[in-house]
Amino acid sequence: MRSVRGLVFALLLALLGLLAPAGVSGQEPPLSTEEGAGIGRAATAAEIRAWDIDIMPDGTGLPPGRGTVAAGAAVFATKCAFCHGEAGQGGLPATGEVLVGTQPWFELGNPRLLGSRTIGNYWPYATTLYDYINRAMPFPEPGSLTPTEVYSVTAWLLWMNEIIPENLVLDQRTLPAVRMPALDFFVPDPRTESL
Repeated sequence: MRSVRGLVFALLLALLGLLAPAGVSGQEPPLSTEEGAGIGRAATAAEIRAWDIDIMPDGTGLPPGRGTVAAGAAVFATKCAFCHGEAGQGGLPATGEVLVGTQPWFELGNPRLLGSRTIGNYWPYATTLYDYINRAMPFPEPGSLTPTEVYSVTAWLLWMNEIIPENLVLDQRTLPAVRMPALDFFVPDPRTESL
């Protein structure tokens, strides 16, 4: 019985050796990153543009459009309040995060906000808010909002968090200029090498 088990094991190892890719067995050098892995194709410029939707803190990547607090209130009421509550402060039946709150998250006090990292007390950049809403909201249909709707919801949320005045129109120029209250809580990474 023991010799049969050894024979099966030896045959299995031999079969695995035959199935191993040539680069692993030492017969050929592995493909370079320029050559690829022999599958797929290079993405076209149009395909890259479709996925290149990130927004940088300085506003790079923001699309054309503009939004107001009043328009944002209407969009929030129809597309966001179900999860985040009427005023962005959660509560039943809302299940989403608390979005409005200016009390520093690390201070004791209001137990409802204790530990809640809101737009008004934690986010370092207003452009990050636009980026997140654009990519991930609303929950059942992420990415379905137009740039104008995203600018508007962003404006309403920033106003609700007492960060911008009610009459400020957000666009590619004004949104990056918004200074967030929590910006100084974040420290730039001084490392220059790749991680």
